[in-house]
Amino acid sequence: MHVEVIMPKMGESIQEGKILRWMKKPGDKIEKDESILEISTDKVDSEIPSPSAGVLVKIIVPEGVTVDVGTVIAMIESDASVAVVEATTPAPAAGEVQPSSSSEIPSDATISSFESTPARHRDGDRFYSPLVKTIARKEGVALEELDHMSGTGIGGRLTKSDLLEYLTKRAQRPSAIPQPDAGIRRVDLSELQKKYPAPKYEIRQMDNVQVKMAEHMVASVRTSPHVQAISECDVTRIVDFREKNADRFERQEGFKLTFTPFFINATVRALKEFPLVNSSLEGDKVIVKKFINFGMAVAAPSGLIVPVIKNAEEKNFLGLARTINDLATRTRNKKLSVDDIQGGTFTITNYGVFGNIIGIPIINQPQAAILGVGAVKKRPVVITDAEGSDSIAIRSMVYLTLSFDHRILDGAIGGQFISKVVSNLEQYDFTKAF
Repeated sequence: MHVEVIMPKMGESIQEGKILRWMKKPGDKIEKDESILEISTDKVDSEIPSPSAGVLVKIIVPEGVTVDVGTVIAMIESDASVAVVEATTPAPAAGEVQPSSSSEIPSDATISSFESTPARHRDGDRFYSPLVKTIARKEGVALEELDHMSGTGIGGRLTKSDLLEYLTKRAQRPSAIPQPDAGIRRVDLSELQKKYPAPKYEIRQMDNVQVKMAEHMVASVRTSPHVQAISECDVTRIVDFREKNADRFERQEGFKLTFTPFFINATVRALKEFPLVNSSLEGDKVIVKKFINFGMAVAAPSGLIVPVIKNAEEKNFLGLARTINDLATRTRNKKLSVDDIQGGTFTITNYGVFGNIIGIPIINQPQAAILGVGAVKKRPVVITDAEGSDSIAIRSMVYLTLSFDHRILDGAIGGQFISKVVSNLEQYDFTKAF
């Protein structure tokens, strides 16, 4: 019996995915739930498990091609007694999706298969076929630009011919059509290779996650008036506690004790006292969340990913530490689901792991603020005792930076919030650690 492998729906807002790598080839035996390919969406890269045990008999969509959710991308023969097809991938027949270079428009065979696919609804009332979206993506036409084009199809639908005609006119009158500034524009590879020839230069293509992250950061700077508040914090007590308990913690939990759960726990407690920092803006309305979904930036092989600790306010120190380790491990192993990176209400980014002492992070929209943590460094610090006498001591210090949206938060709230985080860290209650 043949079992179809389809492009999975990785989340409510995910409508398509790009096949990055097939981990199996035709003729290979596959166990149920064994990873068979890796896909990339505009949010996360993921390994996809096999829906059935059997033999991979056909790969329909090759690597590098982006298709809609629900598209059949491979076939598995679940009955092992059936003869295995030739181990090399057969050439795609007419009607199957075929790859094309970044500078080519899909072939007629590809077009026929795309046009047979129902048009898909996008944010507003306009429908676009997968073919139109594929050509637009390859030619660097933003969806906002498509919205302003007139269509000759049924009900005003934009057809392939409409888009190709538009592209021809745009090439003739490049200055007459303004391009929306999304932070990333398509650049012709051949022209770049002439400008930056090998071997003196290497040209690298950004992947989906990198492009979306870049666009997200540009949009954030354009959307929010960023203001920063920087405080220094004495974490000597935390450093000492960690050094004394690191071995016991690792034996008990099976992973290393880091500074991250201390910083997140202290920040969660501050968010409870300053709920406006845990909010977002919609029009002229401030949406204050009664829960804390805490995002933490993780450096993954494909770029920066921000998995989310859901309902962080309900977790104690050990609960946070376990969740942090789990999310960080799955991020680096590309095992995150789309749900793991959605719904964040506040974010922390730790550039201190690379030795940086101060950073100015960009807000993760639509959140109101983000906390940056620098490297913990020993420095000489002036200490004032209870009697008012000063002395110099060597202390473990860290700089914390709060970037916040000045439309929602003023300097007073931002300053009070980061001061509370500092206080929570400097006066950390270790009896509730573990």
